[in-house]
Amino acid sequence: MSLSLSVLLAIALSATAYFMAPRHALRFVAGDRRKLASLPKQYGLSAGLSVFLPAILIALIGGLGGLAPASLPYIVIAVAAVALVLSIWQSRPEFIARNRAESIITLVLIAASGVAILTTVGIVLSMLFETANFFQDYDWKDFFFSTEWSPNFRGDSALGILPLLWGTLYISLIALAFAVPIGLFAAIYLSEYAGPRLRSIAKPAIEILAGIPTIVYGLFALVTVGPFLRDYFAVPMGFGQSASSVLTAGLVMGVMLIPFVSSLSDDIFNAVPQTMRDGSLGLGATKSETIRQVVVPAALPGIVGAVLLAASRAIGETMIVVLGAGAAARLSLNPFEAMTTVTVKIVSQLTGDTDFASPETLVAFALGLTLFVITLGLNVFALYIVRKYREQYE
Repeated sequence: MSLSLSVLLAIALSATAYFMAPRHALRFVAGDRRKLASLPKQYGLSAGLSVFLPAILIALIGGLGGLAPASLPYIVIAVAAVALVLSIWQSRPEFIARNRAESIITLVLIAASGVAILTTVGIVLSMLFETANFFQDYDWKDFFFSTEWSPNFRGDSALGILPLLWGTLYISLIALAFAVPIGLFAAIYLSEYAGPRLRSIAKPAIEILAGIPTIVYGLFALVTVGPFLRDYFAVPMGFGQSASSVLTAGLVMGVMLIPFVSSLSDDIFNAVPQTMRDGSLGLGATKSETIRQVVVPAALPGIVGAVLLAASRAIGETMIVVLGAGAAARLSLNPFEAMTTVTVKIVSQLTGDTDFASPETLVAFALGLTLFVITLGLNVFALYIVRKYREQYE
């Protein structure tokens, strides 16, 4: 018997307990439900959870602990069967099933929160350990302050992060310069000018951009935007002849970030009380003056938070950069030259048959930890801005 089949049987037994426990409790009171200490459905919920959770825990612990696959499924079914008998026997009128159900649900919620926290801790620790191994073989000064990126798996590699950070920040800056004004103006129009009918159509249409896979954006940059910028701007102006460039990836990434900025800003504008708008209009201000001098200042902390969250999204993008900006690690101000980012090099260093004891592979963990610290700092700063300057409206 397989473990998955035993889990399915345990689920069936928990469903059986859910339906049988209330009937067993009602049998003692001859149909008078007012004498039950809890509602019938609470008896069922308590019994069902009492069967399901122990079986699932045994399956998870046993699978992770490496118990014999031949015996583990039978152990899971046995635990579920014993829990079924005990839970039904315990379902009597004097049993307060509500408290048992609430306690189990509380434990489930705590476990779910713990899984999220432990996952984050595990990710950070894995990167820390591998980064420590990397810095044992490679000087941290060369990593953080060198301007050359030239990995060589035969040895004598130059693994400076500065060209990668420059490409990451350059592309992200162009993307934000394109997405923030358009997204902000779209949010102002939708919240302040558009009618309900137009808003019901335009807002979902903008948010569709957020659901497009990034590989599709990358193909759009490779096939359409890159050749257009090369043929009509880069070549005539003498800036280069490559279709892969910082400007290509930045513009396409900016299109991807528009719904992030517009949706968050729209919600923030709608949170500003209408009485503030009415007061400004009552004092003789025009609608545009009200937006500029009342609505936007009141929503500014939220707008800053939305922009910083969009920046974190831009910094972590990979596929658009691979197809739109190329893979060249260089320090340059020319937006029509090919560059790369930290995320692209993380993928390239871990692709193929790699030796996880070499600095050329372990550098990916150092790059990942650096990127994690940068994005975490942006998110913390965004939360700080929002909480410090947020207005509480009644």
